[in-house]
Amino acid sequence: MTLLDQHCIEGAPALGQSAIDAALPDVPGWSIEDGYLRRNFAFRDYHETIKFVNSLAEMVHQQDHHPLLSVTYKNCVVSYHTHSAGGALSQNDFICAAKANAIYALRAGA
Repeated sequence: MTLLDQHCIEGAPALGQSAIDAALPDVPGWSIEDGYLRRNFAFRDYHETIKFVNSLAEMVHQQDHHPLLSVTYKNCVVSYHTHSAGGALSQNDFICAAKANAIYALRAGA
């Protein structure tokens, strides 16, 4: 089952480093920075950035797993970690990263 086929679960446990290393190739464009799974999504203008943010908001609401967002005119930086796993990374972070990538791939002009 791919990450896109999975749904976030409440109380997902922290992943060990080997599991994180194995999952990272499944979410192209994402990296581990300061304990977060993070990606910068680039857009042509603010309107496209906000369209992405709104689509992302719908997905994270459905998954009940919310990222930190930094939104500027042509960029949205998305950062995930799992509070219930002590601020570590969990499978939920990778599920939402894969779903965010899919949203980005479907955006207008992609």
